[in-house]
Amino acid sequence: MPNLVNVSYHQTGKSTSTNTMGMREMQSRAFEARDAKYLLLKAPPASGKSRALMFLALDKMINQGIKKVIVAVPERSIGSSFSHTDLMKDGFFANWEPNDNYNLCTPGDDGSSSKVQAFHNFMDSDEKILICTHATLRFACDTLDETKLNDTLLAIDEFHHVSADVNNRLGELLKVIMNKSTAHIIAMTGSYFRGDSVPILTPENEAKFTKVTYNYYEQLNGYNYLKSLGIGYHFYTGKYTEAILDVLDTDLKTIVHIPNVNSGESTKDKHNEVDFIIDAIGRVLRQDSDTGVIFVERHTDKKIIKIADLVEDTPRERDKIVNYLRNISSVDDMDLIIALGMAKEGFDWPYCEHALTVGYRGSLTEIIQIIGRCTRDSNNKTHAQFTNLIAQPEAIQDDVKKATNDMLKAITASLLMEQVLAPNFKFKTKLDNDDDAEPGTIKVRGFKEPSSKRVKDIIEADLNDLKATILQDDTMLKTMSGTIDAEVINRVLIPKIIKIKYPELTEDEVEEIRQYVVVDSVVKSGEIKEVGDQRFIRLADKFINIDDIHIDLIDAVNPFQKAYEILSKSVTTKVLKVIQDTIEATRIKMDFEEAKILWPKIVEFKKLHDKEPSLNANDPLERRMAECIIYLKEEKRKRLANG
Repeated sequence: MPNLVNVSYHQTGKSTSTNTMGMREMQSRAFEARDAKYLLLKAPPASGKSRALMFLALDKMINQGIKKVIVAVPERSIGSSFSHTDLMKDGFFANWEPNDNYNLCTPGDDGSSSKVQAFHNFMDSDEKILICTHATLRFACDTLDETKLNDTLLAIDEFHHVSADVNNRLGELLKVIMNKSTAHIIAMTGSYFRGDSVPILTPENEAKFTKVTYNYYEQLNGYNYLKSLGIGYHFYTGKYTEAILDVLDTDLKTIVHIPNVNSGESTKDKHNEVDFIIDAIGRVLRQDSDTGVIFVERHTDKKIIKIADLVEDTPRERDKIVNYLRNISSVDDMDLIIALGMAKEGFDWPYCEHALTVGYRGSLTEIIQIIGRCTRDSNNKTHAQFTNLIAQPEAIQDDVKKATNDMLKAITASLLMEQVLAPNFKFKTKLDNDDDAEPGTIKVRGFKEPSSKRVKDIIEADLNDLKATILQDDTMLKTMSGTIDAEVINRVLIPKIIKIKYPELTEDEVEEIRQYVVVDSVVKSGEIKEVGDQRFIRLADKFINIDDIHIDLIDAVNPFQKAYEILSKSVTTKVLKVIQDTIEATRIKMDFEEAKILWPKIVEFKKLHDKEPSLNANDPLERRMAECIIYLKEEKRKRLANG
């Protein structure tokens, strides 16, 4: 089972140790921005965002004149993260003490009139803290004068559920609150992107937020136990239930996410899928009537495996097992969780070693939340693993195009995760041979540094979002087959996407961002080796001295090379041809910019081989060059015809 991504960490302990106020590294960084009226906190799962909010909210109430705090979470189960917490025992100046009567994340319909009434009662009372769902907040604010939120802190957890789209009621509500009240806002998210093309905030509202970012590498590198993370694939044909045991190791604490019933991977009978997985593991001995835990005797060695079924539809039965999971205190309390739509955000099982997901997940946010379930630091593991079990396209399939697209998108999502999970570098222009780089900085000859505040802001705060947009673009996906020249990808396709996303940028600003994106992507996906006091990076199958890197060399490297290697190594030649032919059928149209880059390569090819590139060649680049010749001949014919 190949891993597309392997990242190693240094176990510094920095992200888990606390200061004299009881704050971890991320919480302390957030607290430094406590005076901001609007604060956007981006931090990975398990970094302590809930407690960070408590520190911030208490300071705003005690020291900044804020009268009330409203905490809004996307689903009821997450509300428990904001229950009574003794912060003073670790050195903070106050405790978090919400009134349980105003924790509206209790069972019942989120939009019920009773909860809306309770919200209004809270606003009219002397109570300080209210906890509710996003839905309750929306319903309550439908009948609330926005000015009543003056001197209130509104904290929105899992902020990626908000959108600037006019149809997103929470996004519209936020805009109104910002415009019509003096409310402070703290927005928190464990995701770096929504996973779709809709921005979370309008540019003008986003500019009002102070951003605090704590990245994944900082979090994982600062653990005490976790040493490495792998992201890999297993491709299958037929039914996934027949292939799942190839990748399911029941010696590892695992969450299995089965596919949505509407997806192509689903058998359309989710309960039968759960039964099949359990039966494949072993013989069911019993199910505990109090907890819902299923005890299974493993076929191979008779070991007893404890399984949680979160696919169960009956609310009472599902609540039993959810409550049990919520109170797990030992590594031996659970072995395997089978889930569908649950056990993602707001779910904590630190002992989890392996997140196994069946089928492509269309949302990058969902993927990163799933990965986050297995990257908690725990003394039972040194390695965390995310595996995607993906159906490989077959020529006889009616939906071969969709299957191909899903496979490419799944691999692309992991390429993006590599960018998020790997260490960050800063890039600067190398002026001469004596211009040495500081630690954490790589100097590149011919590199254009940011010339405006707007470019700097995009690079510092939006780089992962921009990469997500680029990597998810349909045109870019087609480059994974190896049919598009690297320079075309880097110098033509990527800047086109940047221009669409940021139409206000000048040509020079687009080029500065393009260079940063390409350099950052290539360096993070490249293998770096140290030999003595020199560092070398592997680019296009060659090790290059980092001190000798030039932007032209970077532009000659295909950022999708890793994906293509995975495909070519992991599937049969026949399947690879199906994928390539499917892409070829819907390939990008040639334009003059691409032709201009390809023409010198065509001339060089003719000199080297004494023939023109062939449309029937095995080499995809040779075929593309052949298409380029046809394109140029056709363009010449059109011009002659038009006089």
